[in-house]
Amino acid sequence: MTIHPTAIVAPGAQLAEGVSVGPYSIIGENVRIGARTSLLSHVVIEGHTTIGADCTIRNFANLGGPPHHTGYQGEPTELVIGDRNRIWEHVTMHIGTPNGGAVTKVGDDGMFMATSHVGHDCVVGDNVILAHSATLGGHVYVGDHVMVSGLAAVHQYCRVGRYSFIGGLAAVTKDVIPYGLVWGNHAHLEGLNLVGLKRRDFSRETISALRSAYRQLFAEEGTFQERVDDAAETFGASPPVMEIIDFIRADASRPLCLPEREV
Repeated sequence: MTIHPTAIVAPGAQLAEGVSVGPYSIIGENVRIGARTSLLSHVVIEGHTTIGADCTIRNFANLGGPPHHTGYQGEPTELVIGDRNRIWEHVTMHIGTPNGGAVTKVGDDGMFMATSHVGHDCVVGDNVILAHSATLGGHVYVGDHVMVSGLAAVHQYCRVGRYSFIGGLAAVTKDVIPYGLVWGNHAHLEGLNLVGLKRRDFSRETISALRSAYRQLFAEEGTFQERVDDAAETFGASPPVMEIIDFIRADASRPLCLPEREV
């Protein structure tokens, strides 16, 4: 363990083997940091915050601060961050609220670029990228392998399905289906995240099934419910397609992002 002489580590903080704390960093008494995690200079970690192993947290990041919620009264809620995350300059992640599950969760192997923000009670999956100044409002759910581009914002209570892509400057006020690509202000569905699927080595057959199901789901014929039921019957043997169907059918606080035009 290496702690710079100018750093402040409160009694009660738990730092595992190999943790490095850089100049002028501040660590609160209810903080736990996993093995080999490195804090560069001026990092502030407060609240009931747990950080996993092998993370890198860069200058002026603030993790575990109180939520931006008028009803929060100082309750001991939590922020839990997984392993091998790269957290860049001025990133903020807040603890949860008592009425929102009391914990903000961030998975493993993420990249959170400069000035990005994870709001209270969010659940963020593994291998997620928030680009520069990307923002998640409170209670947002983000699945694995999601890319949120620079200056994009996701409205509170939205769901963002796995392997989806949010374009730069997008204002996302509705749920994003798994494997989807959304763009615009307010964001609308542009299609599937085909580039991301190919980069993640999805097979040609899987991508073809997703494209066919997408065309069926968002065509003009019949009602949306009829199209969902028809797609479930046609593509019931395709787990990725059924992931989209299950996402659509699940209880939700926000409506779906839909295409602006016929697909």
